[in-house]
Amino acid sequence: MGGMSRADARTISGVPLARFGLAWWLAFGAAAGGVVLLGVAIAVLLWRGTGVWGTNIPYVWGFDLINYVWWIGVANAASLFAVILVLRRHGLRTAVNRFAEAAALAAVVAAALYPILHLGRPWLFHWVFPYPATTQFWPQFRSTLIWDFWGITSHVLVTGLFWTIGLIPDLATMRERAAARGRRVLALAYGIGALGWRGSMAHWARHQLAYRLVAALLLPLLLAAQTVVALEFATTVMPDWHQARLPLHVVVTGLPSGLGVVLALAALLREGLGLHREIDDGDMRLLSRLTAAAATACLWIYAEELLFGLVLEGPETRAAMAIRAFGTYAAIYWAAVVLTALLPLLLWSDRIGLGAWTAVPIGLLAAAGVWLDRFSLVVAGAERSNLPLPRPPYGPSGWEWGLFLGTIALFALLMLVFARLVPVVSMYEMRHEEAESPAA
Repeated sequence: MGGMSRADARTISGVPLARFGLAWWLAFGAAAGGVVLLGVAIAVLLWRGTGVWGTNIPYVWGFDLINYVWWIGVANAASLFAVILVLRRHGLRTAVNRFAEAAALAAVVAAALYPILHLGRPWLFHWVFPYPATTQFWPQFRSTLIWDFWGITSHVLVTGLFWTIGLIPDLATMRERAAARGRRVLALAYGIGALGWRGSMAHWARHQLAYRLVAALLLPLLLAAQTVVALEFATTVMPDWHQARLPLHVVVTGLPSGLGVVLALAALLREGLGLHREIDDGDMRLLSRLTAAAATACLWIYAEELLFGLVLEGPETRAAMAIRAFGTYAAIYWAAVVLTALLPLLLWSDRIGLGAWTAVPIGLLAAAGVWLDRFSLVVAGAERSNLPLPRPPYGPSGWEWGLFLGTIALFALLMLVFARLVPVVSMYEMRHEEAESPAA
């Protein structure tokens, strides 16, 4: 990506300060309607309990765990991508880090709803907090609910801190631009977010140190968060959920979801806001090839899983894997393989990876494929049981679908608000590139 001129800076900073167009209001209205659906689904759940869901023996987990693991995967992959770019000082971070971090934070917010809502009595969710109480009881620290609490809390705090630190210099720029336009309320809000930033040498030194320090702190947290998901599966007695390859499966297959969402966002922002110079063909090419590389890794994981699960493991694991691949939900398993590991391979082609009309659907379908993988892992993994009980197929209820679609709408709403309040591309990083370029 080339350096940023003053006109480019005005283009980026002018987006939050401009009047909202009809397209933004239509998208905002649709997302807000989805959030209303989310509120209704939550209200019905609070009033009638988890019986409104389609879960039952042996499918004690359904959309609650599927969607939680999927949203965490989207957040982890997007954050991991942004963190590695910062630590390596890669030029791609200038174009994509800002909205990749925002997508990760929005996905964590969506994921955080599920551990609370599936408790049965969500209004008592504070009981999982380790706080001094008159009952003199502590939470059960061996419970997966406690692990979820610590994982999500640390994820939200560190991801939010990482995103906020990266925003500070640009918020100071927005403060000055808003004040120059007479937008006093916005100038005050941006000024509070800028934390008194003046752009001195000391400010820049501390900012860069803090930014990289938080990135280094976030890297092991992201890997731990995904592997803890596999550990939660291993606390059950289900066959095939105790394999050493499961953490690797969860981490690697989660990559196309986050990268696919980031790729789709990059194409949409590039076309919708006219940021062809800020997010150029080189950036889109790298994003597309990274997504294709993640799909290649997934293809290896699926091949290894089939080889070990059907040939080299013990009889219990072979039977469980056979049910996933050839049982009631076999179509979902193979659809996940196609969408996650095969379809994104088309992005190796520049003609496909650089086109918004191809990059957006492929990125979103890759994320959908990871969701199908989680469905296969959770639901098909629970299909086999040694108990002689009738096993009607799992059918998610309308309220489960409403809750899932509502979290997608919540994610979209947060991203729309983000695009209207702060610069979607880092202005200070682009100015830094301009200063270091030979033409400067």
